[in-house]
Amino acid sequence: MEKITSFTIDHIKLLKGVYVSRRDTFGAETITTFDIRMTKPNGEPVMNTAEIHTIEHLAATFLRNHKDYGSKTVYFGPMGCRTGFYLLLSGDYTSKDIVPLMVEMFEFIANFQGDVPGACAKDCGNYLDMNLPMANYLAKKFLDEVLYDITEEHLVYPQ
Repeated sequence: MEKITSFTIDHIKLLKGVYVSRRDTFGAETITTFDIRMTKPNGEPVMNTAEIHTIEHLAATFLRNHKDYGSKTVYFGPMGCRTGFYLLLSGDYTSKDIVPLMVEMFEFIANFQGDVPGACAKDCGNYLDMNLPMANYLAKKFLDEVLYDITEEHLVYPQ
């Protein structure tokens, strides 16, 4: 079997950032998959499931309610390696195109207080596995270390 595209990226050189992982065409529609890498692979601790789960709930809720991107959001979910998330948007985008959206989303997560949307037994299959304070912290850290002054090396996969 051939390696899938995501396994051809050098994860030793990969930095935290926002990357176009792939573009797929379905009929006339393009779906852009983004790699939202919040921790440096193999270089710093991965995120725990509770904060990943909380970020997932908050980000998915934010994106699906966004005035411009709500109808374009196909999926937002965690990577199995626990270093980040995948975001799938309907349309042909570059990483730079969505930096303002990512800043807005991570500011929402960093500042969110109260009940996490969907964090109850009726709405979620593992609602007790949530950690809002850590999700707030990680979102703020990603904003400060990556998004606020993002550079090309955090927008384009390493060669």
